[in-house]
Amino acid sequence: MEPLALTGQAHALAGPCSRWPAEHGETIRQIIERAGNKWAVLVVSSLQIGPLRYTDLLRSTPGISQRMLTHTLRQLQRDGLITRTAYAEVPPRVEYALTELGATLLTAITTLIDWAGSHHDEIQENRNRFDNSGTPSEAAVRTR
Repeated sequence: MEPLALTGQAHALAGPCSRWPAEHGETIRQIIERAGNKWAVLVVSSLQIGPLRYTDLLRSTPGISQRMLTHTLRQLQRDGLITRTAYAEVPPRVEYALTELGATLLTAITTLIDWAGSHHDEIQENRNRFDNSGTPSEAAVRTR
């Protein structure tokens, strides 16, 4: 579904979701929450090279617990962003891969990661300045 065309009338709710039907708002916010979740971002990014086994995903996602990885994989599978394929082998083998829909999310995630990398130093400097300023209002005045 395409976004609603903006008319000359004022919208009751302004903001990023206002161009979509109001009844879609909750689901859109849930999708944004999922897509913006740090673990989901890292898992989807890891799968860009192709299907991976659970242990490979665990190794490629520093800091994630087994429980959180399992939870994240289930959420991504529920949303249709990844597939889970179990092979009838001994020992059992399970692989996760991006779906076509998941690959479209990868484009946005890659842009976000590139933005974070490009602005890393500037953001780190801002954090240091803020943390060493004493109060948030002093930091804001100093940067103007």
